[in-house]
Amino acid sequence: MEHCRHSPIIDDKLMADPHTAFAQLRKTGPAHHTTTPDGAPVWLVTRYADVRAALADPRLSLNKANARTSEHYMSSMPPELDTHLLNMDPPDHARLRRLVSRAFTPRHIDSLRESVQTTTDDLLDAFTGSRVDLMAALANPLPMGVICELLGIPLDARTDFRAWTSTLLSPTPDAAVDSRAAMRHMHSFLLDIIADKRPRRTDDLLSAMIEARDEGDRLSEPELVAMAFLILFAGYDNAVNLIGNAVLALLTHPDQMRAVRDGSTTVRAVLEETLRWNSPAELAVRRFALEDLTIGGVDIMAGDRVWLSLLSANRDGAQFKAPDTFDPARTAVHLGFGHGIHYCLGASLARLEGEIAITSLLRRFPTLTLAVPADALEWWPNLRKRGLRKLPLTW
Repeated sequence: MEHCRHSPIIDDKLMADPHTAFAQLRKTGPAHHTTTPDGAPVWLVTRYADVRAALADPRLSLNKANARTSEHYMSSMPPELDTHLLNMDPPDHARLRRLVSRAFTPRHIDSLRESVQTTTDDLLDAFTGSRVDLMAALANPLPMGVICELLGIPLDARTDFRAWTSTLLSPTPDAAVDSRAAMRHMHSFLLDIIADKRPRRTDDLLSAMIEARDEGDRLSEPELVAMAFLILFAGYDNAVNLIGNAVLALLTHPDQMRAVRDGSTTVRAVLEETLRWNSPAELAVRRFALEDLTIGGVDIMAGDRVWLSLLSANRDGAQFKAPDTFDPARTAVHLGFGHGIHYCLGASLARLEGEIAITSLLRRFPTLTLAVPADALEWWPNLRKRGLRKLPLTW
């Protein structure tokens, strides 16, 4: 068995250029013992085969109670928002996932196509002049509007929620303090929304969850609030960055842009390759070892925290031919939405939003180009996501 050396891997260099940093890590070892930005020990796994196997390994738990440092973890989020899918193992995970999965089936998501198209068209109609920041004007508001519509969040209540989620996803010097404050606001917000909906339910996901709580007794009150939080918070950010990353990929690969415009490559294929080539989610949800185990021959002890890098796994040359090449024609299976029982519940919705947003954008603006050099674009310095702060475009 192999014991990897503890080293300060997660630094500004990795944040600034994760693809180069992860390529080096894949060469030097299967799992690397390092520390998180807040100083906690963690194993970072970077190779495709190891990441894919670990994503489906029942010995790796999502329940924070199984962490050796559980006291630290339990204080990171208000307990009122903690009882959701990303903190649960079977059988509770399966019970909660079944309650909400019907809203995310391909058939139900396809029924949203007309609504997503209308929202997209309205956002594109608002483009003025000959320059726009695509992240602010389309990539952010479209998925946020769709997930709020799916849940049944009133239009006039969405602005504050978007500001709070931005705080949670944006690293600042006071990130921990700001994030806790934002989560408290979100908790109060959701309690108010649920209280308003209880006596007058409508045909939306949150009403269905309230019914499961009040009539079926299949959902506790804390689970109801925490699941609503999870769907709102986690239900749109991947789609935001999938849209931004895919548009950037096309604009920096003119041959692929031409192929999309002449119909020889589909937007769906571009999205799948973007999920591999520049994964919107850098890391899967952290895991905790339930017992002593090995990953790639490296010893992991019970209670150890494990980070699985989707971004790195999807550029692994052992799995993908020419992994650094953006090639929508490839068919190899990526891990952009994860794998196993925790595969992203909103994958079909993110694909639909991306397909409609990009198809409509390219049709409406046939001369679309970057308004700044590609190397001048700023990425969020955040291990949780791979996304642009801004994407200035002109036409």
